[in-house]
Amino acid sequence: MFSLDAQASSRRRFRCLDSVMTFFTAILIVSNVASSAKIVDLGFFVFNTRMAFDGGTLLFPLSYVFGDILTEVYGFRTSRKVIWTGFIALACSSLLFFLLRVLPADSEWEQYAGSAAFDAILGGMSTGGIALASLAGYLAGEFSNSIIMVLVKKAMNGRFLWIRTIGSTLVGELLDSLVFVLIASLTGVFGWELFWSLVLTNYFFKCAIEVAMTPVTYIAVFGLKKAEAVE
Repeated sequence: MFSLDAQASSRRRFRCLDSVMTFFTAILIVSNVASSAKIVDLGFFVFNTRMAFDGGTLLFPLSYVFGDILTEVYGFRTSRKVIWTGFIALACSSLLFFLLRVLPADSEWEQYAGSAAFDAILGGMSTGGIALASLAGYLAGEFSNSIIMVLVKKAMNGRFLWIRTIGSTLVGELLDSLVFVLIASLTGVFGWELFWSLVLTNYFFKCAIEVAMTPVTYIAVFGLKKAEAVE
């Protein structure tokens, strides 16, 4: 019988879990820095909505791929532990950027870079706006993503991995994009004029990336199940 904590993951020591957690944490931190650093404009409109996205959109969807892999291989409880570990690391990164922001700047650095440039590029990380938006969005999206994966896996007796990874993504990424852009806009990271552009473009690209990564997800899931000796 399938359970949320498959294979009693909390009582086992897995060989590859530390590596998966390391990659997940690195993706989470780098994508949030990229989100604060640049808005990309593709130069065209869809239904009168400008196609623009924050830099983290190029990498952040991989965190959902890792979420699918973690839930599928290691169980719901272990995936939650890894996700919270990643966000603790993200919070520490945000704290570091905040300390850099308030510490006195070198005069030469001010001439060729300057505090204004730092605030413009890394302000979202240094004020905690990006970290807060990412945490709220990811929790809303990833929890729904994992729950849908668990329910569909149970309903289909573990078959058709691609249906649950793609189906859960369509719901999870929608919640993630809405909550992330809303909180980032409320905290001043993004301008409100970009709200719908960022929501729609982020959602489209995140879903497209995860769909494209489905073969990789299959390879990773079956490879890890074999390495960890789990069903």
